[in-house]
Amino acid sequence: MNDTLLATLLAGLLAAVGGLLVPTLVARVPEPAPKDDASSDEPPKMLYADIAARPGLRWRSAAVAGVCGALLGAATGLDWPLLWLVPLVPVAVALSVVDWHTRLLPRIVVVPATLAAIVAVTAVGLATGEREALLRALLAMVVARSFFWILWFVRSAGMGFGDVRLAAPVGLVLGWAGWGALAIGLWVGFIAFALPAVALALVRRDRAMLKKSFPFGPFMVLGALVGLVWGTALAGRIWG
Repeated sequence: MNDTLLATLLAGLLAAVGGLLVPTLVARVPEPAPKDDASSDEPPKMLYADIAARPGLRWRSAAVAGVCGALLGAATGLDWPLLWLVPLVPVAVALSVVDWHTRLLPRIVVVPATLAAIVAVTAVGLATGEREALLRALLAMVVARSFFWILWFVRSAGMGFGDVRLAAPVGLVLGWAGWGALAIGLWVGFIAFALPAVALALVRRDRAMLKKSFPFGPFMVLGALVGLVWGTALAGRIWG
């Protein structure tokens, strides 16, 4: 068995096991304080406990996490980035599930995951002498978070601050892979986010669909996956 196949199987298996814990993680997220805005037309937020109790969520999460982990293992091989990528996969699945149902990305999940990823990336970068990759990852994290902060500041109605927080770990892991991976990952996230809204607007012939609020977190995660697996190769073809 070669190293790539071993990395694929190992990363897929470990990520799938982590995916089984997604409902447990979601159920343990504290509920946010209720909003007093009586004029809001939005329906009440779905409870995290109700999301966690959805039929089949555990096995669907395990399947998605396993596939994502296997893709990352195949793309990365038996290399240090798997130390932070594999644990982040089930966390990303959990955040995507929560954001899809509530349009919220809980700070209590995003911030610790980000800090843990920073510690892992820094430790590996210093221990292995990969200082250039480490500096690029940290700089990419700042760049991505700052970019999303500007978008949030300009139009906070269209983007939640949870997206700004999530941009930090996304930028970090993509930055380690390279600037091409970062560019492709962010670009794919925006394209994947925009296409469903445009398609719905065309099908329903209703421009108001373009102004409707959609969760961005799942698409940001999808973009990060594409950037990590295919971003460097795609960037080389586009800009190389």
